Amino acid sequence: MTHRSGFACFVGRPNAGKSTLTNALVGSKVAITSDRPQTTRHAIRGIVHRPDAQLVLVDTPGLHRPRTLLGTRLNDVVMRTLAEVDVVAMCVPADEKVGPGDRFIAERLATLTGKTLFAVVTKTDKAAPDQIGAQLLAASALADFAEVVPVSAVADDQVDLLADLLVARLPEGPQLYPGGQLTDEPELVMAAELIREAALSGVREELPHSLAVVVEEMQPRPDHPRGLLDVRAEIYVERPSQKAIVIGTGGRRLRAVGTQARQQLEALLGVPIFLDLHVRVAKDWQRDPKQLRRLGF
Repeated sequence: MTHRSGFACFVGRPNAGKSTLTNALVGSKVAITSDRPQTTRHAIRGIVHRPDAQLVLVDTPGLHRPRTLLGTRLNDVVMRTLAEVDVVAMCVPADEKVGPGDRFIAERLATLTGKTLFAVVTKTDKAAPDQIGAQLLAASALADFAEVVPVSAVADDQVDLLADLLVARLPEGPQLYPGGQLTDEPELVMAAELIREAALSGVREELPHSLAVVVEEMQPRPDHPRGLLDVRAEIYVERPSQKAIVIGTGGRRLRAVGTQARQQLEALLGVPIFLDLHVRVAKDWQRDPKQLRRLGF
């Protein structure tokens, strides 16, 4: 049997369904999801293992016209990733009309050389059949795509077909990662992302861009009979008013964030977690090069 291996990248404007689709293809949660823009801030690799192939999916931040230094650096992450993959799949939501953001991305993709381009119409569970058909036509007009595929990650509709089409475009080659490995993200980064996902849940519009999380410590507690893992993390915001929102009245919201994040971490790591969260103010960190470096950007 011919074995194929390689990389495929999902790109699209913020909240186009890239992370949800990545998780559906991998069959496990490797990228956090939210209905807020700018949820993904790193290139997250998820690994699909098949007898005939190993497909490495790279979920990227939403490509957009940046307004801050952070936005510029996130776009740089996307463009560096595009140069390193075999297939680039542009995600366009079925329930939103093609707009300037999609055309901006398509123009960027047109500058790539030697890449196979796909268009993926996502979130088809949220659209009527005629709306999906119109979106397929609109997406196909954006660039010279090798395939235009409608999918729903939530309804698991045509996800396997998309995997087959992506694999068919990969070069022949051996496995790139050990069998069973689902991502190459360090546990510290995964933990920080899960905490940020919990902190994003239910927050106001102005907060998502301003939230960042750094895990300062993750180590087993000595001689604990169940292998308890102590995790200490800092949640950063840009203004004192945002800190008050994250903490909530009497600390209730921060406790809820901690409970949700701890459950996700225990599911990820398979051990009990003691999670110690603190909220800090880092004034205008999205625009400060020094603070961006400290926060990992």
